[in-house]
Amino acid sequence: MIGIDKAEFDAIFDSWYDALRNFIYYKCGDVQVAEDIAQDTFLKLWEKRHQIKRETVKPLLFKIAYNLFINRVQHQKVSFRFAEAAKVEKMHESADFNLEMSEFDAKLQRALASLDERNRTVFLMNRVEEFTYAQIAETLGLSVKAVEKRMEKALSYLRLAIDKNI
Repeated sequence: MIGIDKAEFDAIFDSWYDALRNFIYYKCGDVQVAEDIAQDTFLKLWEKRHQIKRETVKPLLFKIAYNLFINRVQHQKVSFRFAEAAKVEKMHESADFNLEMSEFDAKLQRALASLDERNRTVFLMNRVEEFTYAQIAETLGLSVKAVEKRMEKALSYLRLAIDKNI
């Protein structure tokens, strides 16, 4: 006869849960994983309860559990390979990024050193000291328009100098 009802399912669960969990535990050595797979096995059995032959319940249970275990192991291998590849890529990107940043910093330092002193002063007061144009104008005794103009010249020069590696 094909199919099992709730009472038969409960009896199968009570009879085979511990053995199934132990079977998976011996394979993986992790109690939590073994319990998860055992529960998933009975869930699959319940979903297929109308197609099950009573005579083949035991081998079916262990086959489902084994397949779930293998799927989990394969998924972990793929996840591990992906994580390792991402880690290696990140390390590579990080090294490249650090190299690019140090090269950029060297270019910026050279460009700042070659910048006209008046424009460099305005640029550094604004970008490093975080002074507003009004504060810079007051400190240097300039108009805000003069500060804007010097900042514009400094930025233009720095862009050009960094691009041309001056």
